[in-house]
Amino acid sequence: MKEYVAPIPRDAIARLIPHAGAMCLLDSVVNWDETSIRCVSARHRAKDNPLRQAGRVGALCGIEFAAQAMAVHGRLAGAIGARPRAGYLASLREVVCGCDRLDQFDGALIIEAMRLMGDEERVMYSFSITFEGRALVAGRATVILQAESPP
Repeated sequence: MKEYVAPIPRDAIARLIPHAGAMCLLDSVVNWDETSIRCVSARHRAKDNPLRQAGRVGALCGIEFAAQAMAVHGRLAGAIGARPRAGYLASLREVVCGCDRLDQFDGALIIEAMRLMGDEERVMYSFSITFEGRALVAGRATVILQAESPP
């Protein structure tokens, strides 16, 4: 299995997924292969983070960081030439939070996702978010893919 290590910056990520502006939560893709991806982000500290409420970014917001990593992985691992497809979280399983909020961590978060199974209509990933080796959020997600994103 070939691993790709060349970093992919935030502006390129925003072209791969249907999230733009402040809602693009990943700063870069560090590496990826056909079944997994590792990203970094410091957007949990950004004052313009749209997930911030009452000055805080709750731990469960990490699911959106992970979902974006899954979306980027889907584009890189199988649909590079295709338009971004909308995906909907159909289920979350075994979600565990090791903190109550993400914005308390100074520095980059590591967001990892591993494709467990999938086809053209649905995909299942395990995911984790860590900071300096500490597990912050982890679980499994099933995503239903739309046939085509709206223009």
